Amino acid sequence: MAHLQERLAAEELGELGVRAEFRAGAVAVTGTVPSARCRETVLRLAREELAGLTVHTDVVVAETDRPDHAEELW
Repeated sequence: MAHLQERLAAEELGELGVRAEFRAGAVAVTGTVPSARCRETVLRLAREELAGLTVHTDVVVAETDRPDHAEELW
């Protein structure tokens, strides 16, 4: 798993907010990334580095779009 963290930091995305941890006999890859492209890169690297292991992923793309309406406060 250390290799995955090193590759994530070394890639052009420098994504250090993604974590990989052993949980219940599998590896959980979790975190938030700024774009779908970054998410695909993280998932590709996880598949390469963790080949042969059971991997569960929960990597989400942050919402960066402007709101389309005003927030109502009560």
